[in-house]
Amino acid sequence: MKRYLCLGFALALCLSASMPSWGQDECGLCDTLTGGIFTYTVQPGDYLIRIGARFGEAALVLARENRLDYGGILMPGRRLVVDNRHIVPARMRDGILINLPQRMLFLFRGGEVAAAYPVGLGKPTWPTPTGGFTVADLQVNKPWKVPKSIQEEMRREGKAVRSEVPPGPDNPLGRHWIGLSIAGYGIHGTIAPASVFHFQSHGCIRLHPDDVAELFGQVHIGTRGSLVYRPVMLALLADGRIFLEVHRDIYNRGIDPWRTVQDLARAHHIDGRLDWSRVREIIRRQDGLAREAGLAPDGGTNKENDSWENPCHRCLTSGSP
Repeated sequence: MKRYLCLGFALALCLSASMPSWGQDECGLCDTLTGGIFTYTVQPGDYLIRIGARFGEAALVLARENRLDYGGILMPGRRLVVDNRHIVPARMRDGILINLPQRMLFLFRGGEVAAAYPVGLGKPTWPTPTGGFTVADLQVNKPWKVPKSIQEEMRREGKAVRSEVPPGPDNPLGRHWIGLSIAGYGIHGTIAPASVFHFQSHGCIRLHPDDVAELFGQVHIGTRGSLVYRPVMLALLADGRIFLEVHRDIYNRGIDPWRTVQDLARAHHIDGRLDWSRVREIIRRQDGLAREAGLAPDGGTNKENDSWENPCHRCLTSGSP
């Protein structure tokens, strides 16, 4: 099931003009904003981290925007507002695009986004690499051959050292494995779905079991893709609205969000259309969602800016995607 529907056309003005190969627009322009604003009914056993991981919204943001106690208990039946809007950071003709700081995977077909999924990625001490790749292997119920480096980590942490984990409930690869041409790396499921949309892996790309099963059926040996690093993205929608999405510089690449937005806005002649106080607040929060950052047509604050401190009232009037 595709959980990320297009909101409209956008002109994504991305962090860098340099792009990997294999069909990506070298100018960094994209035309899609994914996700939406909708309500979700809490199910038995749900908690904020699990819900955020499923939809691609940080649990702390989910708590703040629903005015919840982050450590509190969620009662089944409660309705939560979920906002999982994300800017697509580049365009491809066909293939897989993964933006590491954003923790999102986008599947392209014919130049359009066919699906978008939240992913779990490498922890800062074990980062997921960037660069181009092809799908090199597709397996169901693949045994996990534990790399020597991870065996050593197990040893240091006092855990039982295993050289191989067979398929089953203890295998961290889940049921579906999409091996990449980058040696040792793959896109796979997980036995810990709440770890998705976090940086906890040893570099591989984790998806929710349902999402990786869907993706598995849409790729083939030779499908091309790219792993990019873009924590700051600016988008201009066809209706004139401007969106900004800012993430933490999780791998400490030394990227300055404020300067990046200034440079992008000036390069594309929209600096006079931005609400710079709003831009500062989005950068300060770095909540990893696409937020409106432009001035209203009359030069004033737009409606979304007015509802910044009261998002629930705005969202509950919106349809489910």
